[in-house]
Amino acid sequence: MTGSTPGPSGGDRRRGVPAGTYRLQVTADFTLDDAAGVAGYLADLGVTHAYSSPLLRSAAGSTHGYDTTDHAHIDEPRGGQAGFDRFVAALHEAGLGLVLDLVPNHMGIADAHESGWWWDLLRRGRGSAHADVFDVDWDAGGGKVRLPVLGSADDLSKLELVEADGEVELHYYDNRFPVAPGTGQPADDPVAVHARQHYELVDWRRADAELNYRRFFAINTLAGLRAEAPEVFTATHGLIVRLVESGAVDALRIDHPDGLADPKGYLDRLAGATGGRWTVVEKILEPGEVLPESWQTAGTTGYDALAEVDDVLVDPTGEPALTALDTELAGRTVDYAQLVHDCKREVTDGILGSEVARLARIVGELPGVPAGEVTEALAELLAGFPVYRSYLPDGREYLDATVAAVRERRPDLTAAVDGLHPLLGTAGTELATRFEQTSGPVMAKGVEDSAYYRWARFVALNEVGGDPARFGTTVADFHEAQHVRAERLPRSMTTLSTHDTKRSEDVRARLAVLAELPTEWAELVRDLLDRHPLGDRSMAHLVWQNLVGAWPLSRERAHAYVEKAAREAGTSTTWNDPVQEFEDQLHALVDAAYDDGTTHAQIEAFVARIAPFGWSNSLSQKLLQLTIAGVPDVYQGTELWDFSLVDPDNRRPVDYALRRSLLARLDEGWIPPVDDTGAAKLLVVSRTLRHRRDSPDAFAGYAPLEASGTAADSVVAFDRGGAVTVATRLPVRLARTGWGDTALHLSTGAWRDLLTGTRVVSDASGVALGELLAQLPVALLVRD
Repeated sequence: MTGSTPGPSGGDRRRGVPAGTYRLQVTADFTLDDAAGVAGYLADLGVTHAYSSPLLRSAAGSTHGYDTTDHAHIDEPRGGQAGFDRFVAALHEAGLGLVLDLVPNHMGIADAHESGWWWDLLRRGRGSAHADVFDVDWDAGGGKVRLPVLGSADDLSKLELVEADGEVELHYYDNRFPVAPGTGQPADDPVAVHARQHYELVDWRRADAELNYRRFFAINTLAGLRAEAPEVFTATHGLIVRLVESGAVDALRIDHPDGLADPKGYLDRLAGATGGRWTVVEKILEPGEVLPESWQTAGTTGYDALAEVDDVLVDPTGEPALTALDTELAGRTVDYAQLVHDCKREVTDGILGSEVARLARIVGELPGVPAGEVTEALAELLAGFPVYRSYLPDGREYLDATVAAVRERRPDLTAAVDGLHPLLGTAGTELATRFEQTSGPVMAKGVEDSAYYRWARFVALNEVGGDPARFGTTVADFHEAQHVRAERLPRSMTTLSTHDTKRSEDVRARLAVLAELPTEWAELVRDLLDRHPLGDRSMAHLVWQNLVGAWPLSRERAHAYVEKAAREAGTSTTWNDPVQEFEDQLHALVDAAYDDGTTHAQIEAFVARIAPFGWSNSLSQKLLQLTIAGVPDVYQGTELWDFSLVDPDNRRPVDYALRRSLLARLDEGWIPPVDDTGAAKLLVVSRTLRHRRDSPDAFAGYAPLEASGTAADSVVAFDRGGAVTVATRLPVRLARTGWGDTALHLSTGAWRDLLTGTRVVSDASGVALGELLAQLPVALLVRD
């Protein structure tokens, strides 16, 4: 079978709904020309669209592109316009389209001089033609923008006046800032000149409480844009619209819509400007939450699908033992809901304190309520909000439920909460809108970047879009979720790994095995902690899980990961105030995994024990993700085993020469074993993507399939309307029992597995799973 692309040709296929996408992280080290070089491989793999990270001009040295500095140009270090044109030409020659990632919420200002708009705002203040592009609270800063760049307030003495590019500038080490016309000359006192500017350089520590411009999360170098303003939309989307109109860009991915003042209005305007091209949004849905039906979007970028697939492969019977281990190590029973609340309060009272203060300024005075109680009530409401945000009137029920919960938990705030409730529930007001824009960052920083690193019970569940408190689901729950997906979001993206996931899909698949071997794992952890004690035992547990999940990995990768994990957790060390003694102990623990003979042997032995079960889980979750309703995405490199941890570990170079050679062998008829080469995964990915591309009608429905027999609980299967997915689950349990008499009940007749070529006949008793899954733990069946 070759990788040719039959069916609708050229533009028709590119402009439609993708059958499959492949995410590429385009950087200065993997340029647009490098991306063009893999276009043929992607077509052979079976996708219909390349899916690129942001490509507009970004901050110097940016490795991700989410810090746009100029919306009118393609980033030159990534290849510039010429490189982009060659990339698109290569895609079109291969019959592929392009999905492009857009960042409408914010832009990069790390180097003020790189961003012409921000430079002009600093130079001219409110009089700048670009003053309304950014979300600045001028009054709170006394007519100035506060820039938290100084090492201390005393550092004002280190300012210098320099003439550059024909203008006078203020320099602070490598930072450049403009001088307003007529306010300073090189010979003047820099401190006096600084006092006359439209900005105020302040101690970086003041950002948490006193910043007066909206940011992306708590990143001072990413300034929020007012994308809701038509003129701002036009200015930031002009190039993108032209690329869509020219046929260079066929579909769009929208970054962080929760930061926008009016996501619905933005999507309406975008659809109008781009002709309603297929568009997905990076929206993280909590379990049970749904996208507003009024949004002009095909769906999300797939974190919701990730959670559904992962959860069905986790054995719920492992929960008591792993919870007991976590309680033992933590010294208490962890109340996850309380942990989330407390982490979110640390965010509202810390790194996002300036955003809460801005909300309090908008509220002003509430009759009979002290100002401090207003701020406290806002913080409690943000900490208790159960989803990332509402989109009033959509999501009003979440606000009402949060108000009720805070009134019960904090009766001392009843007057403040009751006064805020109608104000926060009035759609379109500045207060309600900014509360919505703030609740998402509080959730992300408090949960994803804090609680996920503090609760180490079972880190396979600590993933974006997941719920660590929900320990696996049943096959029936999975089928119900897929019925809903097929009905509500049939064109939404599905994924298992992204540039933002905490662990790659194959790490999570291996760690899922721990739920089937909780006693063995607990014994190993206790032994490791006895020989390599760490005061923060929960962090030690998190570290050992991740090392085992990603093993073998280089010492450098392991050290980088544990430092980030510990600082994100913030319990024993932090980013702003690293505790050297603790970090030394943490790094010594990592070194023990490599240098201590006993420890190294234990890790090697345990990984060897669980790796084959992890491979089984990996193949199952990949086939499930590729065949449920939606548009499946493959993150770069994950068509083979990929044992990556959180960024930047998951953005390492991909060996495409290896993947090409393995795919060529598969196309010659090789059926690989399930081993450490990962070729079996490439087989699953390529055959499934090709069938989705070539036979879309075979994926137009959803019907669960039943199994019977002794191991019936170890399979999940469904018919998409001609293509039948069969996937093994709970492989450890299956290894103990074997398939035995277990049969899958298919409609009678002959069937062929597209993965191995195995042919089976289904009769009244079904198909014996021992026969069907003799070579691989998964199968993709079609009528023979």
